[in-house]
Amino acid sequence: MDPITQQTVLAAAGAGGEDKDYVDDVFSTDVFEGTGTTHRITNGLDLAGEGGLVWIKRRDGTDFHRLWTDDNFYRSLSSSRTDAYMYGSLETYNNDGYTMNSSGTGWNESNADYVSWSFRKAPGFFDVVTYTGNGSVQNISHSLGSVPGMIIVKNTDAAGNFQVYHRNTGPTKKLELNEDAAAATNSGVWNNTTPTASVFTVGTNISANGANYIAYIFAHDDAVFGADEDESIIKCGSYTGTGSTNNTINLGFEPQWVMIKNSSTSGRDWMMLDNMRGVATGSGVSDYRLWANSTSAESGYDNAVDFTSTGFKMMTTVENTSGNNYIYMAIRRPHKPPAAATDVFSVGTGLNAGGNGKVFNSGFPVDLHFSKQKSSSNSWHVFDRLRGNQSLSFNTTSAESQLNYQDQFDHMDGIYTTNTFNYTDWIGYEFKRAPGFFDVVAYTGNASTNNVTHNLQAVPELMIFKNRDQGIGWPVWFGDGSNIVPLQGSNAKYDEGLNLNGTTATNIPISSGNSSYNNNGINYIAYLFATLPGISKVGSYTGNDTNVRHIDCGFTNGARFVMVKRTDSTGDWYVWDSTRGINDPGNDPYLLLNTTDAQVTGTDYIQSLSSGFSMKNGSIWNASGGTYIFLAIA
Repeated sequence: MDPITQQTVLAAAGAGGEDKDYVDDVFSTDVFEGTGTTHRITNGLDLAGEGGLVWIKRRDGTDFHRLWTDDNFYRSLSSSRTDAYMYGSLETYNNDGYTMNSSGTGWNESNADYVSWSFRKAPGFFDVVTYTGNGSVQNISHSLGSVPGMIIVKNTDAAGNFQVYHRNTGPTKKLELNEDAAAATNSGVWNNTTPTASVFTVGTNISANGANYIAYIFAHDDAVFGADEDESIIKCGSYTGTGSTNNTINLGFEPQWVMIKNSSTSGRDWMMLDNMRGVATGSGVSDYRLWANSTSAESGYDNAVDFTSTGFKMMTTVENTSGNNYIYMAIRRPHKPPAAATDVFSVGTGLNAGGNGKVFNSGFPVDLHFSKQKSSSNSWHVFDRLRGNQSLSFNTTSAESQLNYQDQFDHMDGIYTTNTFNYTDWIGYEFKRAPGFFDVVAYTGNASTNNVTHNLQAVPELMIFKNRDQGIGWPVWFGDGSNIVPLQGSNAKYDEGLNLNGTTATNIPISSGNSSYNNNGINYIAYLFATLPGISKVGSYTGNDTNVRHIDCGFTNGARFVMVKRTDSTGDWYVWDSTRGINDPGNDPYLLLNTTDAQVTGTDYIQSLSSGFSMKNGSIWNASGGTYIFLAIA
């Protein structure tokens, strides 16, 4: 079942589809600011009913890592220490996340920045078991339902190292999560025995008589997730360092979280990356790293790693030393179909953050943000999570550049900034990537056949491309390969000679070199949109001039966002939204994506329609015989 049909089924069933698990249901990265009081993290994971692991680290300080499981909320372990269970209490596991208590020194201090990674127990993903040592080799049962890819064991009664099994170093060797040592041969840990889908074997080194142990068990490539229950969401693998850029590791999915360890050489830490804290493509932006075995604060490194549509690339010598072996664990990016448009799109007036605060509210983690000051003639600002704090403008051909302030994506509920400007005269649009609705792809041109993989999981109906490195325009593709219009101008459609008719639900086939799409070695960004029933509509219409033109998008409460462009003649890119007003009769202010113009008010060109929107009489937006493309979001 494709994602669009799946979404229709879910919508019709209300809260149906409980038997389908996505990565969104079993793993979550949450960034938050400590409160010093009881603090609830809502991430949609049923930790109360299913159990699991919550792992917290302070980002801006040297507090040690804390790990909790459902067997004991009142004690924690630390991956950066050897201690037995220590004091350090979570309040509760909830059916939609967890709650921290007010005495969270090191994990909930007021005004401190934190990240948490929550792993819910689920077959094919993760399990936690406890056992008691007997002084001998023993088999420990687990409920993973597949052969583990990685196992971490710790004695909870006494000081000692976290012992790590990884499928690529094998059962004859051990790694230690709290140490930076290389993999070492030791038969006393895993007894030289490969784990199975039901048990793993522990040697005498982790089976002391009467001692209590905990084991965190991670799956590898078990394809039981997604709409058709045929997708894997976690992989434990290895690669060999090249010492050069573009060392590509193929996962078959785009990751959101990766942990990497050099297994050949001592002195290399367990590096942890995730897309919430920031892993951006291109130079001039930082990839933010933490280390499982270290108390060090978060550190940024310029373009060390790129997350791609199918895996990740090591872009420097960081964790990429030539000839060295590396092991990793990677978890898939969220890709659950949305239940409502408000889950994936937000429009609103900016806030007066006063610097270092929220300026646009979304209610969800943002993947694409663009905004403009309404009353002033200035450029559009376009940011996305994959590029980090690099800005583009729809109304210019300019290459991306870093502004003197930073728009921040490392929040769960909107866009924050270091700028002290008052944004109350701005309008902002926030998008979240979701199957069948919207995707973002960063890729590098090759001036030849270039099959660009995407994760829209539907055939794109509208694609917006931008050359990030050069002053080349914004070609917008729609319908077929000859239907291309420039976003930065008012031109009609033209033919660039590129046939993209072979575009599929997973691939964009670019057949030759072209500065707009595919110059060799040049970095590009592409925004992909499709029609998702009840949420978005990409379409076209023919104007009639003398009558109101009703556009049925299949919505139930009208459109909150409408973008319209005439394609058979010159015409601007008109944008209306429900925040500024889509009324009948009334004032329907509009902005033009392709200009710096301030918004135009006092107009009555568009009206609300429960199933979509209507265009009124007019020679620009509803000219007789004129052809128009549009994107509407409920």
